[in-house]
Amino acid sequence: MFFPANRYKNFFSHVTSSAIPNRIEIEEKYKWDVTHIYKTDSEWEKDFEWVENQIPGYAKFQGTLSKSADNLLSCLKFNDEVGIKLDRLSLYGMLSKDSDMKNQNSQAIYDRTQSLSAKASSLSSFISPEILDIPEEKLLMMLSSNSELKVYSHYVDNLIRVKSHTLSKEEEKILALAEDIISTPYDAYSIFTNADIKFPIIKDDNGDEVEISHARFYSAMHSSDRDYRQRAFLIYLRSYKNYINTFAALFNGNLKSKIFNAKARGYKSSREASLSHNNIPLSVYDNLIENTNQNLLPLHRWTAIKKKMLGLTELHPYDVYVSLFKGEEKKYSFDEATQLVNSALKPLGENYHSVLNTAFNNRWIDVYETPAKRSGAYSSGTTFGVHPYVLLNWTNLLKDVFTLAHEMGHNMHSYFTGQYQPYPYANYSIFLAEFASTFNESLLLDHLIKNSSSDSEKLYLIEIYLNNITTTFYRQVMFAEFEKIVYEKLENGNALTADILKKLYKEVYQKYWGPEMIIDEEEEYTWARIPHFYYNFYVFQYATGFSASEILSQKILEDGKDAIDKYLNFLKSGSSDYPINILREAGVDMSSPDPILAVTKKMDALLDEMESLIIKRELTNETKSILKTE
Repeated sequence: MFFPANRYKNFFSHVTSSAIPNRIEIEEKYKWDVTHIYKTDSEWEKDFEWVENQIPGYAKFQGTLSKSADNLLSCLKFNDEVGIKLDRLSLYGMLSKDSDMKNQNSQAIYDRTQSLSAKASSLSSFISPEILDIPEEKLLMMLSSNSELKVYSHYVDNLIRVKSHTLSKEEEKILALAEDIISTPYDAYSIFTNADIKFPIIKDDNGDEVEISHARFYSAMHSSDRDYRQRAFLIYLRSYKNYINTFAALFNGNLKSKIFNAKARGYKSSREASLSHNNIPLSVYDNLIENTNQNLLPLHRWTAIKKKMLGLTELHPYDVYVSLFKGEEKKYSFDEATQLVNSALKPLGENYHSVLNTAFNNRWIDVYETPAKRSGAYSSGTTFGVHPYVLLNWTNLLKDVFTLAHEMGHNMHSYFTGQYQPYPYANYSIFLAEFASTFNESLLLDHLIKNSSSDSEKLYLIEIYLNNITTTFYRQVMFAEFEKIVYEKLENGNALTADILKKLYKEVYQKYWGPEMIIDEEEEYTWARIPHFYYNFYVFQYATGFSASEILSQKILEDGKDAIDKYLNFLKSGSSDYPINILREAGVDMSSPDPILAVTKKMDALLDEMESLIIKRELTNETKSILKTE
């Protein structure tokens, strides 16, 4: 998860200036140590030279893979050796570059790695097609006849699985040549929405004139000044309305390009083609939408509470993100945050904590903002033979603590995957990627709520949890349903004009937010500003990851060791099986209603607790008022 870097003052004891400190001023323990990858640039150069000299060797395998199991094994092992070195080279280059993006040497190292990777990819591109050219019966016999080759069974099974959707070499070449054309709608949309579209100047909540932007729009939606929220909302979305026919054309172009690819490969629909990549059954997508639709009442209930607490006669889309409860602005040093995350993740046992503290204490994390450092936050993912790293830009806010928990979820997933899987499976799919990260956030929120020092703090934290469910679960399912509808409309020969898209989006939005929500016309244009609609059935994975982590975090808190063991085995599984099977082994069946119900029941329980605390607070205030009068 990425957050914009923030400016901050006095964020740790030895910095007394409000200026962002130079990297040399940061204590070593708060900077990642890239010598764990290569001790010097010279060592990096040696590996770079090794790969450069080795990759012409791919040629000796071309045309030989069907001849014997030994040939196939030798080629796959050679490809792994090159891949391991390339991943290591790339990690060193990325971390060096992201530490200081003005450093020309680091940028050169990164760029050289990218070029070398592209060259290796080109030279090795024959491997998959050549394996698929081997008759299936013969290929399976080759795998079973060699114990080392058996390691690649799942890799080969995955190739065979999509064989019927793999075209001839000539046809594949045509599709490859069309890639630049197919990507044009998204490229044009991205440039238009991020560079060309101009937003007007308005007065902010301080009375200052500001030019609205994507970031200022999101910030405005959290402002306590309702007039400012409304101004920003209307003016921002009217900017999309002004070009809505252009956005509709780009949107249609994107859908049609995905439908063309799916049909060319023999899939029944674009959704089937997209989900096939990770072998996700369509029933998982349908189950998510259907069971969420049957459990919209918690979101409707939250909408009604928001309306009442804000004292509004009408609730509008620009009212849903403003905070009802002001929490105490606590500050957290990085060291305090590591202790808090440690406490929250205590249920996961000693092995997990041993690795977690190794990461905290051995410079796996780059903590503070410095000039020219990459903004936001990330985990570097699995690099075989090297531990993963985390980039942060610490500002001492509560959101930073959640970012730390989130990124350490990714990091632990990557670490255990790298430790327990051979290279071909030392990674994991996007479908599984947000599971471990949101899982950590759930445990942290539960811990904070249970250990809150006052009712006010508890209300503030409960609201954070409710907003997480709203944005990461319900909103993403809403997007997923809209995406399913528009693809099916187009695939069935229906037109998708701007007016039709507005109507479809409004219907879905009204259904999810319920009868208390008054939908301004401007909200009907929101479909035009969501970049994820160009990613082709991507957003549902946020909701599946969130619901999977919710049900498992509850199981761990309730069931203990058995659930913990299953979760740790999940972290170790990498891509050794299909994502749905890996989750099922962890105790989560994404084809059942259970994960969705875990989220909706949790939301209901949180709303019960919130209403109870609100009533308690009102009674306390009433009593104080009576006593004061007497």
